[in-house]
Amino acid sequence: MKGLHNFIDKKLKPNFTEGGKLSKFWVVFDALETFAFTPGHVTKSGAHIRDGIDLKRTMFMVILALVPCLLFGTWNAGHQYYASIGQEADLWAKLGVGALKVLPLVVVSYGVGLGIEFVFAGIRKHSINEGFLVSGMLIPLIMPVDVPLWMVAIATAFAVIIGKEVFGGTGMNILNIALTSRAFLFFAYPKQMSGEIWIHDVASNKTAGLLVDGHTGATALGHLANTVGKAADSAEVKGIMAQFEPGGMFSFENSFLGLIPGSIGETSTLACLIGAAILLFTGIGSWRIMLSFLIGGLTMGWIFNLAGANAFMGVSPLHQVVMGGFMFGLVFMATDPVSAAQTATGKLIYGFFGGFLSIMIRVFNGAYPEGVMMAVLFMNVMAPLIDHYVIQANINRRMKRTALQTA
Repeated sequence: MKGLHNFIDKKLKPNFTEGGKLSKFWVVFDALETFAFTPGHVTKSGAHIRDGIDLKRTMFMVILALVPCLLFGTWNAGHQYYASIGQEADLWAKLGVGALKVLPLVVVSYGVGLGIEFVFAGIRKHSINEGFLVSGMLIPLIMPVDVPLWMVAIATAFAVIIGKEVFGGTGMNILNIALTSRAFLFFAYPKQMSGEIWIHDVASNKTAGLLVDGHTGATALGHLANTVGKAADSAEVKGIMAQFEPGGMFSFENSFLGLIPGSIGETSTLACLIGAAILLFTGIGSWRIMLSFLIGGLTMGWIFNLAGANAFMGVSPLHQVVMGGFMFGLVFMATDPVSAAQTATGKLIYGFFGGFLSIMIRVFNGAYPEGVMMAVLFMNVMAPLIDHYVIQANINRRMKRTALQTA
């Protein structure tokens, strides 16, 4: 490694520094060099923190935590495809079909996002920001498997430019970048995003008459949304709810493992929990946000159980939190260190209402069956206000204590 470092530092670096023949590409060289080796520059003024891990290494650990969701999502894309056409397939066949759909989404996400990052870094004459290393992986994982690549490109460009760069770049955005891209597609192309694209090629399979009973392109939450406003004892509602019983397509076991249609990386609660363990073990993820988010979701699910106004409300709280993108949002979206609350008490408040609103939105508003997106974005906006009142409460408490001591 020392020989490689000397080669890069003495042979390659002079070509990219000011006056070198490749100086225009300094930001690209600097990004690659500092990804492999510790940056050679240090802070020279102002307050700073000395630590053994920098932003690139932090982002790398988050990507590592996302790997279980990526691998399972790739396999599940192939699994759902073969299930939809009624054919058996081995592990590698399913991974192959899934990879053909998932990898292009990842390539487009990183290609467009990092391309824009390079352009803005060149214009502003600063090093490449590392924040998109994680966002570039999150964006494809929260997309349906058959979403058109051009949509992913547009959504990524919108999220990076409007959601981050206009605010100053990494660390300055007020909304989660990945969820901003998903929200853009949801509102710009509602027909395409709400259609049956949750299983690869399910539309053509239907046309060919290959779709077997029990497999459709709709997600678990999409099925439950169809029960709202209908009598619980009707044949239609009973047929839907039967799929959520033990042995049904959307049973608790299948929902926990992720053997159901949905966005690529969001279906498996087990994969999300593995990622959560990595983030918590490395100290990168906030246990306060994760725990309070879970408690908030369970609380709202319990309240709905007490109300019992429709079949959707009757789903058990534990079943609610393992469906859809709740656990993925809990682990990877709500804990975003930039857009989440910063104070310890604020994180508990932020997380609780994030989980609480996620279940509330998905049940009350059929137009948003996946309430996590709207709930987390709303709490992103509220996070600075939450921190303000937490800090102000601490100040008021200390002032009262001081007044009592001096009295």
